Amino acid sequence: MFVSFFPKPKLFFASAAVWTLAAVLAWFFFFKDFGVHFGLPSPAEDAAPIIGVQVFWSAPFLWFYIYYAVLVGLFAAVWRALAPGRWFAWSVLGSALIVFLTYYSVQVGVAINNWYGPFYDLVQAAVGKTRPVTAGEFYLGIGQFLGIALVYVVIRAFMLFFISHYVFRWREAMNDYYIEHWQLLRTVEGASQRVQDDTMRFATGLEDLGGNLIESVMTLIAFFPILLGYSKYVTEIPVFGAIPHPLVVTAILWATFGTMFLALIGIKLPGLEFRNQRVEAAYRKELVFGENDEARADPVTLRELFQMVRQNYFRLYFHYVYFNVGRFLYLQTDNVFAYIVLVPTLVAGSITLGLLNQITNAMDQVRGSFQYLINSWPTIVRMLSIYKRLRAFEATIEGKKVEAINFETDAGANGAA
Repeated sequence: MFVSFFPKPKLFFASAAVWTLAAVLAWFFFFKDFGVHFGLPSPAEDAAPIIGVQVFWSAPFLWFYIYYAVLVGLFAAVWRALAPGRWFAWSVLGSALIVFLTYYSVQVGVAINNWYGPFYDLVQAAVGKTRPVTAGEFYLGIGQFLGIALVYVVIRAFMLFFISHYVFRWREAMNDYYIEHWQLLRTVEGASQRVQDDTMRFATGLEDLGGNLIESVMTLIAFFPILLGYSKYVTEIPVFGAIPHPLVVTAILWATFGTMFLALIGIKLPGLEFRNQRVEAAYRKELVFGENDEARADPVTLRELFQMVRQNYFRLYFHYVYFNVGRFLYLQTDNVFAYIVLVPTLVAGSITLGLLNQITNAMDQVRGSFQYLINSWPTIVRMLSIYKRLRAFEATIEGKKVEAINFETDAGANGAA
C-alpha cells in the first residue's frame, strides 16, 4: 500500500514528521520576521490585520512562500539522492503541494475571520444608529469578502483537481505492484476485487483522512493564537467562572470529551465493517464460480451465504443507531457551544457584534481541529476494514499466513450483536 508509492515509507514518514516539526518551530522562533534581511518590510507589532485579498501578497505571506519552497526543496533533494523512483515527484513533491494548498485554504479562513470584525461592527453601527453609515462602506466590505472568496474558489478547485490525479497515481502504483506479484496473489479470496476496487478506495480514503488531518493541524496552528488573544475579552464562563484563557480551555475540554465519548460508543464498528467485507466477498465469489460451473452457486448455498450477509448488516445497523444518536447529539450541541460559553460576556455587554462573530468563528475552527476523530470516525472505520483486506493480501507476497489476518476480528464481531 505504501512501499509501492513512497520511497522507504517508514523512514520517509518519520523524517517528514521530524522535518515538519523542526520547520514549524524554526518559523515561529527564528525565521518568521527574517524576511527583512531580504528586503521585505517588517509589519509593526501593533499593526491592524490586513482586510481583503491583498493579504495574500503582503510581505509576511511572500516570505512564507520563500521559506516553504526552500525547505521543501532541501527535503526533496535529500530523498531524491537516497531513493529515486518512478513515483518520486508525485509522492514527495505532490504531497508537499497538497500541504501548501491546504495551508492556503486555512489562511483564507483566517482572512475571513479578520473580515468579520469590522464588517459586523459596521452592521451594528447601522442597526443601532450609533454613527452615520453609507452604502459605499457596505459595498466595500462585501467586495472585500468576495475577493477573499474568489481566492478560495480558485485554490480549492485546483486542489481538488490535483488531488484526484494524486490519488489515481497512488492507485496506479499499488495496481502495478500487485500485478507484478499476481501469480502469488491470484488464489487469495477476492483477489480481483482487492486489486481493482480496494486499491482505489484505500488511496481515496487515506487521502481524505490525511488531508483532513493536515487541515486540522494547520487550522489549529493558525487559530489557536487568535483564540488565545480573544480570551482577554472573556472574564467569566459558566460552571468554571473566571479561569485563565477560558476560550482555549473550554474548546480543548469539549473536543476531548467528544472524541473519547464517540470512540467509546463506536468501538465495535471497525470489526463489524471488516467482517462485512468478508461475508460480501464470500457471497460474490460463489456467484462468480456459478457463472462457469453449474455445480456451484446452488440455491441452498447462496441462501446460507446471503443469510450471513443479512445477519452482519443488521448487526451493523443496530450498532450504528446508538453511535449516530450520540454523534448527532454531540454535534448539534456543538453548534451552540460557543454561545453557551459566552453567555456571561453577552449579558455583560462587553463585546461588539463584530468581535462576537470573530470569537465564535475562531472557537468553531479550534474545536473543529480537535474534533478531527469525531468528524472522521465513519471514514476511519471503513478504512480499517480496507486496510485489513489489503494487508491480508500483501501477507501472501511476504510469505505470511493470510488466515491470521483475515479472521483476527471474527471473534469480536460475532460477539457484538
